[in-house]
Amino acid sequence: MRRREFLAGLGYVSLSGPCCAEAQSGRIFRLGTLTPIAPITETSPGGKILIKVLDERGFRLGQNLTIDARSALGDVAKLPALIAELKAAKVDAVVIMGYPTAMAAKAADIPTVAASGIGDPVETRLIETLAHPGGKITGISDVAATLSAKRLSLLKDMSPKLTKVAMLWNKDDLGMTMRYQASAKAAQALGLTVQALGVREPDDFEEAFSVMNGDLPDGILMVADALTILNRKRVFEFAARRKLPAIYENADLARDGGLMSYGPDLPESFERAAALVARIFNGANPGDLPFEQPTRYPLVLNLKTAKATGLEIPPTMLALADEVIE
Repeated sequence: MRRREFLAGLGYVSLSGPCCAEAQSGRIFRLGTLTPIAPITETSPGGKILIKVLDERGFRLGQNLTIDARSALGDVAKLPALIAELKAAKVDAVVIMGYPTAMAAKAADIPTVAASGIGDPVETRLIETLAHPGGKITGISDVAATLSAKRLSLLKDMSPKLTKVAMLWNKDDLGMTMRYQASAKAAQALGLTVQALGVREPDDFEEAFSVMNGDLPDGILMVADALTILNRKRVFEFAARRKLPAIYENADLARDGGLMSYGPDLPESFERAAALVARIFNGANPGDLPFEQPTRYPLVLNLKTAKATGLEIPPTMLALADEVIE
């Protein structure tokens, strides 16, 4: 069941008004997309949103717009070569996801819009400031410290006796390492002990599970990047076996079997990313376009997972949820 659809509708109206300038007649605009995992194609959820919003601004697929979708399929080492291919194809802008992708795009000096998953772009020195990014990159970014505190608060609501939380993150990803650090700092402020479980490759997850088996935490927070998302099922299964409440950073992870998630609304992020692309197509320099922050942060609860693992979701949390999977 979904709640607060009217809020989502209001958020969408602000993004779907008339375009500020007409698409240039006779010109074909080339949009590239690049992610560390699955490609953003014209038929994927994110791609459909990009096409819809760009269409509303005069950029129509098959008429004056083409899309060139690439992905690393989990092998982030391929990202620089893939971004070089897009640059050689003379795309006018590229929509990306993930911090490693953003760094590859920055190195290639290609007009870039980050849709999600890049961490704090100022702290990682991806950009100069949120208001004036500089270079050729803009996009959507959230505030990790604020979100981390909220996620841990929700985890504690789920399990009031929570005193120790395990945190899984990819320690080879600077953006995600800084997000982990923000989460750890928020945990300490809440009086929680942190069990730090950095991973670098799939085999590291077994070691992380072994550590947790030997010193069982009261809950799990998983920081999302290509590595952890590709191994999400293993985390879901471990949490279920040990009856541990776990919270994730985006709604798709809860819909896919995770217990709960709290994070930026990805459809909104793609809507706003598309609006930024349209401004670039109309001549704006991406480095002059301020980074934006999401306005919608849905709480998603998977009641099926809770029931299957014997965890009881408090009625107060159910009442607050934006989406409950039954």
